[in-house]
Amino acid sequence: MTEPLPSPPQATVTEGAPHPLGATFIRDGVNFAVFSAHATRVDICLFDDAGQIETGRVTLPEYTDEVWHGFVPGLQPGTRYGLRVHGPYEPEKGHRFNHHKLLLDPYAKAHMGELSWGPEVFGYTVGHPDGDLSFDERDSAPFMPKCVVVDSRFQWAQTDALRVPWNDTVFYETHVRGFTQQHPAIPKQFRGTFAGMARDEVLGPIRDLGVTSVELLPIQMFFNQSSLLEKGLTNFWGYDTIGFFALDPRYMDGPNIDEFKHMVDRFHAHGLEVILDVVYNHTPEGNELGPTLSFKGIDNASYYRLMPPGDDGKGQRYYINDTGTGNTVNLSHPRVLQMVMDSLRYWVTEMHVDGFRFDLATILAREPHGFDEGGGFLKSCRQDPVLSSVKLIAEPWDIGPGGYQVGGFPPGWAEWNDQFRDTVRAFWKGDEAMAPALAQCLTASSDRFNQRGRRPWASVNFISAHDGFTLADTVSYNEKHNEANGEDNRDGHSDNRSWNCGVEGPSDDSAVLALRARQQRNQLATLFLAQGTPMLLAGDEFGRTQQGNNNAYCQDNAISWVDWQHAQQPENQDLQAFAARLLALRKAQPVLRRNRFLTGARQGEAAGKDAAWFSPAGDEMAAAHWEDNQTRSFALLLNGQAPASAIPTPAQDPSLLIVINGWHEAVPFTLPEPAADNAWRLVLDTTDPALGDGDMGHTEYVATGRSVVVFTRN
Repeated sequence: MTEPLPSPPQATVTEGAPHPLGATFIRDGVNFAVFSAHATRVDICLFDDAGQIETGRVTLPEYTDEVWHGFVPGLQPGTRYGLRVHGPYEPEKGHRFNHHKLLLDPYAKAHMGELSWGPEVFGYTVGHPDGDLSFDERDSAPFMPKCVVVDSRFQWAQTDALRVPWNDTVFYETHVRGFTQQHPAIPKQFRGTFAGMARDEVLGPIRDLGVTSVELLPIQMFFNQSSLLEKGLTNFWGYDTIGFFALDPRYMDGPNIDEFKHMVDRFHAHGLEVILDVVYNHTPEGNELGPTLSFKGIDNASYYRLMPPGDDGKGQRYYINDTGTGNTVNLSHPRVLQMVMDSLRYWVTEMHVDGFRFDLATILAREPHGFDEGGGFLKSCRQDPVLSSVKLIAEPWDIGPGGYQVGGFPPGWAEWNDQFRDTVRAFWKGDEAMAPALAQCLTASSDRFNQRGRRPWASVNFISAHDGFTLADTVSYNEKHNEANGEDNRDGHSDNRSWNCGVEGPSDDSAVLALRARQQRNQLATLFLAQGTPMLLAGDEFGRTQQGNNNAYCQDNAISWVDWQHAQQPENQDLQAFAARLLALRKAQPVLRRNRFLTGARQGEAAGKDAAWFSPAGDEMAAAHWEDNQTRSFALLLNGQAPASAIPTPAQDPSLLIVINGWHEAVPFTLPEPAADNAWRLVLDTTDPALGDGDMGHTEYVATGRSVVVFTRN
């Protein structure tokens, strides 16, 4: 159906306003505003509550500054709608308008229904000899979700932003559905939802563990790829966003955004920040052979990065693919950049979230000439009064040219530091020549981040994340086991720097299990004792496993769900208690959360060096120690008397000595600077979590093979 329907009467439509973009409820109606630089007409299609029957069609009457707009009186929150955009279908020139395809509004605040894959959702005729140059006239409306007008009013209980200081921050990465789907304290009807995540039985233990900020995998509207559905799989992680302002209906009981707001309110009541993992670098519309769902049909040439025209004039038919997904969102276009910035501000001001982790963030900072820390997106974030006050975390890599940018983002940004993960795993695995790299990791990778006034918190340290092995699998598998993904185990990284401790996979060998438990404690200790911002993958604190699957993006089942029965096993409860103890130690010891980089330089005669490295013999490490590929045992002294800021006033904090023994045998350590009246006090030993209850008077200590030991003194 392509012609306007009689209801509501076109005569009732007024010119409205070109801003704000999207569908905005204003007193007695809805203002619609849609950007398209190349369209010739934009229709609003209205649907019944089920989203099945089109009840009316309105042509937006005005066009201002490349924005089509109009006001429709009488419409209320809850109205279901979609777009039909008219214009040229000229793929060689980058235009793919097809008014037969119902499109999602990029600014829609809610959706209802699911995408049903079929040839009707493609702008060209699938199977046609001319491929994407053909033009398909079938109506896609029956197969498409519908946008929903929302009422944004909500009564917040927690009105003040938490703003946890960066140097106190501990991230906890998790998935709304995966974390709650099997939680025994959540009623079944709430499992897998924001309502389930909001329950005190969920948030209390997270808070009590000692983390401050929960990072949620994508919750914005996303689609399942048809290729996954054909295999009986699904896009579990959600890295295929189509609605940058909308919550994914899978996590909600209907299109009421209040459910998410209530969840955020409860997080804040428990002192926990909410960080969103966001995907602004690509969409599920793919390349020239992908479907027409939203941006492609609204203004393909503006929203996506296209190939240059070329000598044959047909280059713009094809897409630049720096993401590996088929397309790349064009943040060099001012209106596309505006959409992303409007989206981010919406989540902060309207939904009260506390920050963002940006998937493949290098792409967002890439201009046509390459990665540019002065590019539009990074400059916009830096000067924006809303976004500059929340946490901004980059995943600083992609597959495009110059894509690896760890340490390359400007001041104000934190970055996922995969060098930390790889180094810590390799060191505890027993690889040679890893001591210098581990020393850098323990001091917030200052070789990459100590520039332009950046702080240690800029390095987000992690040993595992959603993408890759869990901590337990890192010590249980030498090889990935992704057979369930349906790609013959070809997907996922093969370089996991893991060690199974002698047996691949599950084992009942007590020696193997004891070693695995200690290796998990070693990696957790390294994570939480290092300078920088630690991030813990949910479940690592109690030994969660994915049975060796290091790419569980498509597994909405027990592989990805947190097994809470597993968490209750005594050995796993012991690990959780150890993790909580580490976080309590981090919180109690200011030298573990310094807001300035440790350089090893003297901070005045009275204070001495801010940090120093020692060999097992008690001598300061010399170049020869670091150059020895077999060096696996050393100690780091964090001086609590060193000034905590640039003001040269000595601090009065306890000092900490961190002993690292990566050797497989016990190594005796002579502790540095012994003093009878102020000797070292043992506070932690990963050999036995029960050790470290305050034993006094240590001047020597035998560190068990593969262990971390911590001492303190005032």
